[in-house]
Amino acid sequence: IMFSIKYLQLLVFIRWFQRTERGAISYDSSDQTALYIRMLGDVRVRSQVGFEPERRGSHPYLGVDFRTLHSRAESAGTIPARRIQRLFSFQRHLLSSRLLRGAPHLNPLHILDEDYCGQAKCMLEKVGSWNFDIFLFDRLTNGNGLVFLTFNLLNQYGLIELFQLDMVKLRRFLVLVQEDYHNQNPYHNAVHAADVTQAMHCYLREPKLAESLTSFDILLGLLAAATHDLDHPGVNQPFLIKTNHYLAALYRNTSVLENHHWRSAVGLLRETELFSNLPAEDSIERQLGSLILATDISRQNEYLSRFRTHLDENDLCLGNASHRHFVLQMALKCADICNPCRPWELSKQWSEKVTEEFFHQGDIEKKHKLEISPLCDSEANTIASVQIGFMTYVVEPLFAEWARFSDTRLSQTMLGHLGLNKASWSAMEPEASGSSEEGESEPGRATEEPSSRVLSQGSQES
Repeated sequence: IMFSIKYLQLLVFIRWFQRTERGAISYDSSDQTALYIRMLGDVRVRSQVGFEPERRGSHPYLGVDFRTLHSRAESAGTIPARRIQRLFSFQRHLLSSRLLRGAPHLNPLHILDEDYCGQAKCMLEKVGSWNFDIFLFDRLTNGNGLVFLTFNLLNQYGLIELFQLDMVKLRRFLVLVQEDYHNQNPYHNAVHAADVTQAMHCYLREPKLAESLTSFDILLGLLAAATHDLDHPGVNQPFLIKTNHYLAALYRNTSVLENHHWRSAVGLLRETELFSNLPAEDSIERQLGSLILATDISRQNEYLSRFRTHLDENDLCLGNASHRHFVLQMALKCADICNPCRPWELSKQWSEKVTEEFFHQGDIEKKHKLEISPLCDSEANTIASVQIGFMTYVVEPLFAEWARFSDTRLSQTMLGHLGLNKASWSAMEPEASGSSEEGESEPGRATEEPSSRVLSQGSQES
């Protein structure tokens, strides 16, 4: 094993050096460099290899272990929660395996575990509801919400049978995806990925999309939602750039996180060989990347302007594959930042979690005497002020255009929740009320001159 790891490290260095000597790095789907980097970025490998990124510039890479960045110390003598979670997960895996094989259930001992499975199954019967409580579902599945939800949706759409996906490979892929999310992150974790996947399912069921999307489109949409923040470090792109992180160098400071999420997903697809039986495996990887890259919030105006132009000219033809793909991109963008459009009891939890992650990054920047990123200074911002700005300059314009495209009950429900939630935050931040009212005057055009404090987050919220 150690020989293989050392060989992998040497191979990464050789390929990196060759491309650096040529003055460019290739990013096409045949290039393995990013996949090797992803593997070396995995703490399970780096801890054995002792890999240290190159230190350059006045603010060298801080050497932060992103998998423990937001972790809290466990008290001595306690059984790690992850070990208990895996025990229960294994029990459920045995149960589901027996059911899939058609074998009768003979072991009545794990009553509590089965009871939780039963409650989760009841929730999945209402997985298309916009009020779906992903926090409760994740608790009922003992932290395995992303695996259960995605598997259920793929099966519900008939995609497992249609594409003849190997059940063992699919299960392994989904477990690896869930494991590659940093659940110590307050916001960018597997629960967020499951929430985005559930929202994507709601959008896929909207009449315009349900009537025109192919099974391949649906497969891409669900997989992109489940993997769109894979291996997110819990800090934003500007942080990676100013600390000279090796990922920033690899992707030339452009859509750094989104490129990494995409390459991480491709790495797991190839590792599990999930689509090895499909002739269009390369096409799947490219289109998956196109969807994930669209979630870069710094390109919000680019996608929104294009969407608005299509709607103004009424020239979106969903019989056209490229137009369907663009609509999928917009749907994923909406799903990614839909938290302010959820009912208050859910939306408030997400707002608190993302702001906690922002402020934690700001604390790290203060500690290392780096410039504090916008919205990350807990002394200059509040949860309410961050959320009001985000809703006004990013969420409202996007969902106003989405409602123009898909004027349905769901769209009106989302806009209704958005208005109520913004009013609730404004009540907690009286001094922001005046500025937010100005932003409400033309919500559909609000991103023509967006607040730099919001969009400069790079991809923090995406």
